[in-house]
Parts: sequence; C-alpha cells; structure tokens
Amino acid sequence: MNQRTILGSLTGLSLVLGTSAAFAQMTADHAASPDRFQRIEQPLSVKVGVAAGGLALIGLELWWFLGKPKAQRSSIEQK
Repeated sequence: MNQRTILGSLTGLSLVLGTSAAFAQMTADHAASPDRFQRIEQPLSVKVGVAAGGLALIGLELWWFLGKPKAQRSSIEQK
C-alpha cells in the first residue's frame, strides 16, 4: 500500500469515528434533559397573523413566478 492510500484510509476512519462520537454525545445529552424547552402558548391573534402572513408570502411567490405578465418585445418601425 502506498502512502496516499494509508493517509486516505486514516482520514476516512477519523471522520467516521469523530462523527459517531459526536452523535453519541448528542444523543446522550438529549436523553439526559428531555424537557429543555418550555412550551409558550401564543394568543390566537398571533397564530392567525403568522398564518396569514405566510399564506400572503406564498401567494406573492406564486404570482411572481407563475402569474406575472410577460414583458413584450418592442418593435421598431422604419419610415
């Protein structure tokens, strides 16, 4: 085996082991404290406003890409 193959194998192995160790740590942290975040109840008006704003933005995007009138070519008339 040449030096490049050995170096590539070691690099790949270190990436796999590092990723698995990070995933194991993340899983252990999540299992230790499952209730890190507290639920905050939002008023109905805020929920409706956010939903309406989102629908308006989706409608604007659809209009921009699908419904906007096409530009017309100008015609030059010679006399």
